[in-house]
Amino acid sequence: MRYLILLVCFVAGFGSRAQSEVSAGDPVIPSKSLQMIVVTTATWDATDAQVQLFERDDSTAFWHAVSDQQPAVVGRSGLGWGSGLHPNQDSGPVKREGDGRAPAGVFALTATFGYADSVATGLPYVYSSSDVECVDDSASQFYNRIVDRQSVEPDWTSHEEMRRRDELYEVGIVVAHNEGAVPEAGSCIFLHIWRGAGSTTSGCTAMPFVAIRNIARWLNASSRPVLVQLPDEAYTRLKFDWGLPQ
Repeated sequence: MRYLILLVCFVAGFGSRAQSEVSAGDPVIPSKSLQMIVVTTATWDATDAQVQLFERDDSTAFWHAVSDQQPAVVGRSGLGWGSGLHPNQDSGPVKREGDGRAPAGVFALTATFGYADSVATGLPYVYSSSDVECVDDSASQFYNRIVDRQSVEPDWTSHEEMRRRDELYEVGIVVAHNEGAVPEAGSCIFLHIWRGAGSTTSGCTAMPFVAIRNIARWLNASSRPVLVQLPDEAYTRLKFDWGLPQ
């Protein structure tokens, strides 16, 4: 099915909580989340990454891997704490608009998008026509939203083309980062196709086409999928408290 919608990185009621509403005592992984994508890097500034998929039967079950580790890349400056399901952290860089860092933390995965009329996916799908854009202008009322410019009154001076002239967004997945659209906190974060091993992004996480296609097929809205993205040190330090795969 084709969806031409105003998307606030929040679809069908399973987006992430505002960062200000998250406290250290809250469970970081929602009890209804049964699918997890784990992306790790060697350090905060590293750009090469590993991605692996996990599932669990219910909130009391252990996570088990359903894929091998596969290569990926992150932002040109590495990782920085983003705004998602996790509480604020005291150590490590913080993601800002235009800093070239991909967001670290835990985030809901809310939709897929692409160039075809439809793709095989268990999430809502956004058809990327030539009029669909993601607004990265913090001064816009549509900041950090995917919009059809024919359906709104454009008030932005910069944006991401969702139908690019290359194949990088042929299939992609929306990461629910900065859902509150806090100005300058970062916008338009996706999982998408990479340029190749050793490449980097402006702040997204990228991997081979086959990996993105398979993830899009695997994701299921009823399983409330999440992305966990951390450098190795933070993953080791937080895995028990956050209930991450061991």
